[in-house]
Amino acid sequence: MEKLTKKDIISNIAEDSHLTKKDITEVVDLALTQIFEGLSEGKTVDLAGFGKFEITERKAREGINPLTKEKIQIEASKSVKFKIAKALKEAVNK
Repeated sequence: MEKLTKKDIISNIAEDSHLTKKDITEVVDLALTQIFEGLSEGKTVDLAGFGKFEITERKAREGINPLTKEKIQIEASKSVKFKIAKALKEAVNK
């Protein structure tokens, strides 16, 4: 499976537009910063046609260290959940 990196996305946009890679990089970085900040503030980030990022809370729980088989306490934490949009799901499943 091939990988599409941030650098690839920026190059592809530059080829398809009249903008420079520097300008596109700045816009992509600003967009990602907005997503990071929104999530860190506990907001849901909804990108129509792409998907929705939401914060979920994981409760504290007991686990087992796989090396020592010793019981350990796992602290409560937050995680980011992504729900794929219908349009993206359909495009992926073509």
